[in-house]
Amino acid sequence: MVNLERKERRGFASMSPEKQREIASKGGRAAHQKGTAHEWTSEEARSAGRKGGQISRGGRGRLIEPADTMGTAPQPMGE
Repeated sequence: MVNLERKERRGFASMSPEKQREIASKGGRAAHQKGTAHEWTSEEARSAGRKGGQISRGGRGRLIEPADTMGTAPQPMGE
């Protein structure tokens, strides 16, 4: 027999997006006050954005070679 019960949304999922945002914001502020929040440097953010863009463009879950190494043929080992 098929179970026709609908799974109820509970906890965070049952809240409105505004309420979720409010609670998440409080958590972020608390982490910053406590000193445990991660703050990205501009280089870290740039690198993360680049990796995400490369993966989404490739669609296969692997990074695309950086432009500076493209066009150079790999050298055989031992030469």
